[in-house]
Amino acid sequence: MSGTTVEKNMPVTIDDGTVDGVTPIIYLDDVHVTFRTRTGSILHPNLVHAVQGVTLRLMPGKTLGIVGESGCGKSTTANVMCGLQAPTSGHVFFKGNDVTKRTAADRLKIGRVISVVFQDPATALNARMSVHDQLLDPMLVHSVLTPVERERRVRDLIGMVGLPSSSLEALPGQLSGGQRQRVAIARALAIGPDAIIADEPTSALDVSVRAQILNLLTDLKRDLGLAMVFISHDIQTVRYISDDIMVMNGGKVVEQGPAKDIFEKPQDDYTKLLLGAAPSLLHPKLGQ
Repeated sequence: MSGTTVEKNMPVTIDDGTVDGVTPIIYLDDVHVTFRTRTGSILHPNLVHAVQGVTLRLMPGKTLGIVGESGCGKSTTANVMCGLQAPTSGHVFFKGNDVTKRTAADRLKIGRVISVVFQDPATALNARMSVHDQLLDPMLVHSVLTPVERERRVRDLIGMVGLPSSSLEALPGQLSGGQRQRVAIARALAIGPDAIIADEPTSALDVSVRAQILNLLTDLKRDLGLAMVFISHDIQTVRYISDDIMVMNGGKVVEQGPAKDIFEKPQDDYTKLLLGAAPSLLHPKLGQ
């Protein structure tokens, strides 16, 4: 019989996404996510294929922009990356370790390294907790720093996002939309993550405030060496902040690569449609 004989005990080499000796913070390998709807039957279920065959790498210190219209699968992909959604098939690697079938300990480790900034700070923040307590809470959950160091960290965080220390005693409802989003960003930074996933973080804000938040995220990425996933339906916003861009349509990746290549030489018709149909929503001070 011809062919290659494989020993039963031979170790299997698993691709963890490492490129040129650098291991991604998160690596998704051919990930699919399928949801069962309430309609249909057990024998004939109605299924929604939210994510189909997505492969991506979030590299240290880089920003990956994910762009597409509502319902294209970008937020579901982000939920897989941060451990909020298990894939139906495919593999998820966290710093080289396969966490596809994640345990509670795996989720805690991922939460220690990857933080999320959600779309609407009004609902992401606890309306009954002061800003001070909301910044303190992640440090208590993950048992980091001493009580004195935590208080110092809280004051450092509020200054880091450009808010006065007096805002620490405020409730979210006493702040503007832009101020609340700054608090949400400060909370995401509380335990010193390696990466932030920002899911439509500016879409609930007006244009001038949107520019301020984008500039803040850009400055934090540079100063702290953060990796970032920036999700938006606005390709011009993604263009401003991203090193690499992934375009999604119908749950699939239709194009991905360096931001410059995507904008100067788009290959897919859907990417060209986004570029042609979406005028910039950025503030003029951001530059084009």
